[in-house]
Amino acid sequence: MNSLSIILPAKNEAEGLRRTLPAIRELFPQAELIVVDDGSTDDTAAIAASHGARVLGAPYSMGNGAAVKRGARAASGEILVFMDADGQHDPACIPRLLDKLAEGYDMVVGARDGSGQANLHRGLANRFYNWLATRMTGHQVMDLTSGFRAVRADKFRQFLHLLPNGFSYPTTSTMAFFRSAYPVAYVPIPVAKRVGNGSHIRPVKDGIRFLLIIFKIATLYSPLKLFIPVSLSFFATGLGYYAYTFATQHRFTNMSTLLFSAAVIVFLIGLISEQITNLTYLRDS
Repeated sequence: MNSLSIILPAKNEAEGLRRTLPAIRELFPQAELIVVDDGSTDDTAAIAASHGARVLGAPYSMGNGAAVKRGARAASGEILVFMDADGQHDPACIPRLLDKLAEGYDMVVGARDGSGQANLHRGLANRFYNWLATRMTGHQVMDLTSGFRAVRADKFRQFLHLLPNGFSYPTTSTMAFFRSAYPVAYVPIPVAKRVGNGSHIRPVKDGIRFLLIIFKIATLYSPLKLFIPVSLSFFATGLGYYAYTFATQHRFTNMSTLLFSAAVIVFLIGLISEQITNLTYLRDS
């Protein structure tokens, strides 16, 4: 059996760890248990250490993605399991992820149902992300933003340089696996109500950040799938406006020129982005 490391990014999650860590230890007494303390101001580090976890501390908060990267670098297991420290993820679901991974997948993600979303707006946003990622990749994406996942360590570490320090590491890592033709699977899981502190999500700031994820999804996988429709939209608008001004004023206007130019520029940017993406995922055989 492959060695296992279970990694929990944690920021002020002492209460959640009191419930989660004993359950993990009971199920996986031989697994390496790592808690990445992301600048907590409560007893997160002490609680983690008291339950036998290896604690990686930070002098200040660097973000959920940064904690995941630090944990992945430090882990010694061939299989890595990432899960939240707030009690939402049930350790009893880990064997289901590992069983699916053993079927030949390189990443298995715990897919939440609608009740597992933080609120209605987050649920609708995640449904849109799942739809967009499915269209981009051609594979059914059941939960693009779930942080509960099992991965093969050697594959996951190939993409650490791509992962952001913030909350969108699940999106980035999933799209990177799809882009590199590493098989990804989803396993339905229940999600409990978080314990301890409230969610770290900030509605306005994180709303803008999640909007940017839409563009990251496209540019991580295939930029031309985003830029070509935008380019065609500019071209069609310019062509329509030219037809209108020619019929009414018998002339070619500056606005039509601007729209046609924008169409060409957007297409060229997409072409360059596509080449950069190809170089990003280029690996020695």
